[in-house]
Parts: sequence; structure tokens; C-alpha cells
Amino acid sequence: MHRILVVGPSWVGDMVMAQSLFVTLKRGGPCEIDVLAPGWSLPILARMPEVRRGVAMPLGHGEFGLGKRWALGRELAAEGYDQAILLPNSLKSALVPFFARIPLRTGFRGEMRYGLLNDLRLLDETALPMTVQRFVALGRPADAAVPPTFHNPRLLADAANQATLHSRLGLADDRPGIAFMPGAEYGPAKQWPLPHYAALARELVGRGYQVWILGSAKDHPAAEEIAADTVMVHNLAGRTQLGDAVDLLALAEAAVTNDSGLMHVAAALDVPLVAIYGSSSPEHTPPLSAKVSIRSLGLECSPCFKRVCPLGHTRCLVDISPASVLQALETLGAGGARMAVAAD
Repeated sequence: MHRILVVGPSWVGDMVMAQSLFVTLKRGGPCEIDVLAPGWSLPILARMPEVRRGVAMPLGHGEFGLGKRWALGRELAAEGYDQAILLPNSLKSALVPFFARIPLRTGFRGEMRYGLLNDLRLLDETALPMTVQRFVALGRPADAAVPPTFHNPRLLADAANQATLHSRLGLADDRPGIAFMPGAEYGPAKQWPLPHYAALARELVGRGYQVWILGSAKDHPAAEEIAADTVMVHNLAGRTQLGDAVDLLALAEAAVTNDSGLMHVAAALDVPLVAIYGSSSPEHTPPLSAKVSIRSLGLECSPCFKRVCPLGHTRCLVDISPASVLQALETLGAGGARMAVAAD
């Protein structure tokens, strides 16, 4: 049995897209896949049937920690891995597989990792424009044709956790839920205006839905602005762990989101999804699902990839109306009026 250690990425969306690599590896022959990754990502990995186990990296994002990396490498040496595949391009991400003396260490050249990697690939960004393509390419022979085909990520929800979420979070049992993911950790140039979210929420509640606002504790104030005093709009930002968000999204009838990590989670659950792009572009990291409607105006100034609009107007987001997002939901078969409204 071929044993592989994958050094995973540090972002939610990238970790979801890494599943396409895991599927490629499994289809290439019998293998066991372990993933060295940040501790927060373990609930995501637990919902990927291709992964045998997640190994928590005992260091924070950006922390070098040479001694800890050496100790972890020596610990993992006992696992007898045949290959390591490195998804980050950083120098420090190559240290643990090197210290573990894994015979084959595969990755893109990145930060001058000569010696640390012995299957060093040169990244052709033109041939591999999408992040998921780059991940999958590392799971194939260096001389394989590009761009590679890939299978979309598909997370499995935890049914036992799903059974308790409604009661634990105080959600309604008689209304279907539509999830909102308004977080924009990168900056306001990626966040659809909160008043737009609020207007859409009011319309959906009037049609017989409840709205679940998902995100981290940092997103709680923004979610409060959306929820205001509207009944059936539940601010769950900071009230759920990442695994809970996965399982709740799997129960949703649809989702509306900025370009974010949870956008990729929703796509991997095959939830009908409206993805709103402002300063970023869907060309590089699109949601990988057939049930997606992308709202992007394609203005002459976008995508600028800035955290804050350099022109001060953020028209790329402001001009995407709540009505147009509602129409996109309807096109996906969600957001229409429910019979329950007439019976109230």
C-alpha cells in the first residue's frame, strides 16, 4: 500500500479544493492518504472519505518553529510514508517531510526549495491557471499532460451532528433555510454590501424561508447588521464550529456568499449557490459545482484584487442588486414563495 503524506494549505477554500487531489491519488492506485494541516481544518478533512487521518500542525500560520518542525518530522518518520506532496509553496512547509526522511518529496519550486524536495516541479501558470489544477498536477507524473482533468470536491456531512443542530441553535423546523456567508476577511472590496444582504433576507423571510448567517466570531457584527430585528434571520456567526457550518450548509436549500472559504464548502456539498465577486475573479478559484450562479459585473476596473476599492465606490459590488441575486436563486430552483406563507 502506497502511503502518502500531503502537506495541506492554510485556507478553508484551498483545503476543500485539495480533495480533488486526494481523489486523483486514490484513482491512481491503492494508497493511504494522511494530511498535515492546521488544527482548524481537521473537521473538513474528517468529511473527506479519501483521507485516512488529519495530522494537526502544532504551529500557527506564519510561525517558523524549526525545533517543532524537526520533532514532528522525526515523529512522522515512524509512519513509513513513501511520498510527500506539498501544496504550499513556502520553504518552511518542506521541512517536516525532509526531517521525516520521506523518500519522494513532490512540490512546486516555490521559495527555492532545492534539496528539500527531490521531485521539484516548475509551475506553468498559463497551463495551470486554477488552484485546483495545480493541486491535482502534483498528484500526477511530472510529464503528464496538462491541464489535468479533475473531480469536483464532495464533502460528506455528519448526519449525527445534523440531527442536533436545529434544536441546539434554536432554528425553525417548519421553514427551509437559506445560508448567507457575508464574511470578507480579505477586505471590504470582496464583501457584498450588508444592506443588500439585509434586503434579500427580508424578502426571503417574507417568502417563507429562514436565513442562517454563517461565519466566524469576527463576522458577528456584520451578521447583526443583516439580521437587525428581522424574525427568522439567525445570526450564527461565532456560534458554530467549522464542522457545524459544513453540516448546516448541507441542510440548506441554497446559499448566498461572497468569494470566501465557506463558498467552497457550500459548492463541495452541491448546495445551490449564488457566489458574488467584486475585486476578485472566478477564473482562478471558482466554486467547483454545477449548481452555481456567479454574479460578477466585469467592470472595466475589475478584478483589481485590492482589499479596499482604490476608486472609493466599490461599484463592482454595490451595483449587484438584491433583486438580481434573488433572480439567480430562482434560476437555481430556490428562493421562490413557499406554500407555508399563505397558510400563516
